[in-house]
Amino acid sequence: MAGPGSRAEFVRRPGTAPRSLTVTPADRRKAARAAALAVGECAHAAGLPPSGGELRLTGDVPVGLGMGSSTSDVIAALRAVGASYGVRMAPETVARLAVRAETASDPLMLDDGRPVLFAQREGRVLEVLGPALPPLVVVGCTLGGGAPVDTLSLPTADVDDSDVRAWERLRGLLRRAVATGDAALVGEVATASARRGQLILRHAEFETLCSVARRSGAVGVQIAHSGAVAGVLFDPAATGLRHRVRRCLHGLRAHGIPTTRTFTTSPTIPAKELLDGPAHRRGDRPAGPDTARRPARMPALRNDEGGLRARRGTPPARHGGGTAR
Repeated sequence: MAGPGSRAEFVRRPGTAPRSLTVTPADRRKAARAAALAVGECAHAAGLPPSGGELRLTGDVPVGLGMGSSTSDVIAALRAVGASYGVRMAPETVARLAVRAETASDPLMLDDGRPVLFAQREGRVLEVLGPALPPLVVVGCTLGGGAPVDTLSLPTADVDDSDVRAWERLRGLLRRAVATGDAALVGEVATASARRGQLILRHAEFETLCSVARRSGAVGVQIAHSGAVAGVLFDPAATGLRHRVRRCLHGLRAHGIPTTRTFTTSPTIPAKELLDGPAHRRGDRPAGPDTARRPARMPALRNDEGGLRARRGTPPARHGGGTAR
């Protein structure tokens, strides 16, 4: 999902002790650990003495919903420290340091967009499933009223041979779905995965979510493995897509499930065009700097800072510091 992200700026203080690091906001402890690890790695690579510095973080990823806010902060911090030393770390190095900083990491450091099976506690790719997921339309929502989930307090599931066989079956189905571009099969795998996740998460609205998805002609549902953010998945090639999506939105709201934003997984298929039809170009007035902006049709998840403008990437270091998104 394009939009939400984290931005970090790191300013080195040469001559200070490597552990003399300050971070703003002060509660971003995982990002602070990541910065300390990156200082040692990047200083060695650059042939410079390690030093302390100041890390500043900003962003608009909601916390505690399973959207990867901590990993976004950690990766931004790692890239910022690297930029301040003039070092661009390989994704494999970023993954290794991210796991050390936060125990388990999302694969956000992988920029090529390919779907992978990622060992989150090891920081390595086990399998590249294919070039891209089939295009999907996602109606986003939050369960539990959007309350954050304390993932560290969640119980650990007991795993036996039957679980391993079930996961391997889902892995095979997902591999086939990616190879054949089968959106319905992706939805089947996502729903099965979400259902197994309920053994830990136990969202009260899960069955309601599945029921709304079935009645609106969706291919399945997805739920964050460590939070409350969810989505209803549609095949963009399905007939009557706009009617299906609107029926889904109505059904979710009727059951008190807050909706967030509707988006597509394909950058070449804008959600607005799918839901509103293709734009009419004849007679359109070119947008100028004073053209009024129309409000978005779908509300978006926001934190107190608002906005959905942060983008990923690593611009060059400036004024002895570094930034990363």
